[in-house]
Amino acid sequence: MFDAVRNNKKIVQIFLALITLPFAFFGVDSYVRNAGAGGDFASVGDSKITAQQYQQAWRDQQDRMRQSLGASFKPESMNTPEARLAVLNSLVDQRLLLQEAAKGRLGAGDDLLREIISKISSLQENGQFSMARYESALRAQGTSQQQFEAQLRQDLILQQLVAAVGDTGIVSNTSAETMLRIQSEERQVAESRISPEQFAEQVKIDPTAVQKYYDENQKQFETTEQAKAEYVVLSLDALLAQISVSESEVKAWYEGHKDRYQQAEERRASHILVMANADAPATDKIKAKTKAEEILKDVLKSPAKFAELAKQNSEDPGSAAKGGDLGFFGRGMMVKAFEETVFKQKEDEISGLVQSEFGFHIIKLTGIKAGKLRSIQEVRPEIEGELKRQAATRKFAEAAEVFKNMVYEQSDTLQPTVEKFGLKIQQSNWLPRKPSPQVATALGMLGDEKVLTSLFSEDSLKNKRNTEAIEVAPNSLLAARVVEYKPAAVKPFESVKAEIEARLKSQEATALARKTGETKLADLLKGSDDKVAWALVKNVSRMQGRQVPPASVQAIFKADVNKLPAYVGVETGNGNYMLYKIMKVSQSDKVDDNKRKLLQREYSTMAAQEDFAAYLAGLRSRYKVDINKTALEAKDRP
Repeated sequence: MFDAVRNNKKIVQIFLALITLPFAFFGVDSYVRNAGAGGDFASVGDSKITAQQYQQAWRDQQDRMRQSLGASFKPESMNTPEARLAVLNSLVDQRLLLQEAAKGRLGAGDDLLREIISKISSLQENGQFSMARYESALRAQGTSQQQFEAQLRQDLILQQLVAAVGDTGIVSNTSAETMLRIQSEERQVAESRISPEQFAEQVKIDPTAVQKYYDENQKQFETTEQAKAEYVVLSLDALLAQISVSESEVKAWYEGHKDRYQQAEERRASHILVMANADAPATDKIKAKTKAEEILKDVLKSPAKFAELAKQNSEDPGSAAKGGDLGFFGRGMMVKAFEETVFKQKEDEISGLVQSEFGFHIIKLTGIKAGKLRSIQEVRPEIEGELKRQAATRKFAEAAEVFKNMVYEQSDTLQPTVEKFGLKIQQSNWLPRKPSPQVATALGMLGDEKVLTSLFSEDSLKNKRNTEAIEVAPNSLLAARVVEYKPAAVKPFESVKAEIEARLKSQEATALARKTGETKLADLLKGSDDKVAWALVKNVSRMQGRQVPPASVQAIFKADVNKLPAYVGVETGNGNYMLYKIMKVSQSDKVDDNKRKLLQREYSTMAAQEDFAAYLAGLRSRYKVDINKTALEAKDRP
């Protein structure tokens, strides 16, 4: 059922990235977040997206970006209107796909779930799935096995739907060959550059023109409104560093939660499988059973040759080459009939025939790892970390309200909060009132839209009061006050006079270069004698067009080459005007098969992306989608 997902992983991953959903199996943590009720941020048909669901998705996305970008990740980059709307749109897309999948009755079976879970690296020990790690991870996230597997099943169903759409992105061999021939066509050109510098001496600027430009474009010479600020940040991480845990607390926690540190029993088995699917005809099942019975006789005659017989006879492609070895596994990881047999066997015991939905098994138990309680020494770091985080969370919840009140009630200083919570006053550089997105990102927490709005408010600037306590990231509050301010102002004429004069000279020289180039091109196109000093003969193709600017590539390949030489002209930036003389056009007689396949894959992916985008757009028009932008803006950040 899932061949499409397995065989089109790259395309599936591209689509999943488009809607920012956690389908890749990075670990249990991606799937064990709970959602609750709250105000609605959007509706998709009859389904609602609540504030709690949005906030959890926002935090999940932030976690994924932090894992991906590491130290370079800036939490404040998630606090922009665009980022928040993108998260909400991803939830809408996810909900649309879920509704469509439910309509199509798509499903994911238990066997696939077991296979996926067993391959999560964080749940393995010595290369084998560990039930104890699985249970521990679920407990740490506060979810049940049923909840986790239901979420995983949902994601697998969505993968089916995404893969089905991805399969539509197909480009034929003939189309790929045609595109490759077009892309690989070469045009031999000579070039002549007409630059503004050639006309610099001819350009004279009237002083009145400089003054006029200044008077008419004063916005260009306006310095932005700026402020320097001092600020303090109260965060969960800062409080965490202040907390210590006593030995008695660790012991008390350990004694009260021993069930968390209990490693379940695991068993190791080898098997020989004769396949017979549950829906196979009765005659096929009889044949398979007869074959299995003959193998069982051989096994019972020579138990020591079990591994050898497994290599010769087992039809399980995953274990046959390893003598049937399945490694250690816990309860819940094998199909029911297989598991019940294994957990009743004694070590080295060989079973009779065991029938499952896969066929007939002959099982040998090869090892037992008894369940055991992990010692307090083993789990002390886990307990200390959990107790510290719990204490810090409680402390932050209490401190946040006090912090908010202090910066408001004692609005002429941040010092009381520093003394109360053991914080440090930090100093900013000059902050612009309305920075570009790139500058805002570079400013970190201080680039937050709400922080800047508060800092440049009348209360902050004129009355020198603290800003309110602003949540700049989950469990992080910031309060600031202005310490120095520069209002917006127009630079004096004398300070920008030389700059304006240089700008006007450049504009005039560029216009002369363009006019000269266009005149020469017109003469060449009329058939006048070619007196241009051509240079730098090059072979240019669409695939290897870096030898000339992008604008030149377009102009060269738009030119009519029915009659050679052909001429084109184009402005290429920095005021340059380029003339090109096309002298020869050539195409490869032979198509490089590797290049064709690569191009075919690229175009197939592009076609599939377009299909998927169109599919999502179609779903949005088919199901009624309402986004509550007022709620999103009111909840300025999670």
